[in-house]
Amino acid sequence: MPSHDEPRAAQLLEALLPLTRRIAQLDLSDPAAAAGALSAAAPPSELSELRALMCAANAEGWLTPRRATETLSFGRLARPDEATSGLSIDVVDMAGAGAGHTHPNGEVSLCFALQGEPRFMGEPEGWVVVAPGSHHVPTVSGGRMLITYFLPGGAMEWD
Repeated sequence: MPSHDEPRAAQLLEALLPLTRRIAQLDLSDPAAAAGALSAAAPPSELSELRALMCAANAEGWLTPRRATETLSFGRLARPDEATSGLSIDVVDMAGAGAGHTHPNGEVSLCFALQGEPRFMGEPEGWVVVAPGSHHVPTVSGGRMLITYFLPGGAMEWD
């Protein structure tokens, strides 16, 4: 958890834990079905409090403190453990492309638009699910997004 603002980080993590429990129950081998289930259970339009917490933490600078490029900063909120249902929780503020990588166990991303009309991997604001074993170059086009990504077992293999 970020050390800059422990009380706010704990509050944000607490707000995300119900989502981790739901995500851990999904079959990520069918990304469309998993994204559909998440959209039905937790549509972005009903996550305004979470969005506000995430955007405030990002604006304060402690949520995504590491800068990879001019348009990409990131940070880790939690390592995978029992409390997070075995998922790591990472956040990226991005526009453009990131580094290519493979997801041995899949990935679930919750995307909030920050500027413009962004799309992550071609998808608008909302839930994006990537199947286990898949490879991609994460890309935000048409604007900027704040993306929280949940990795089963924290597994990711960088190119």
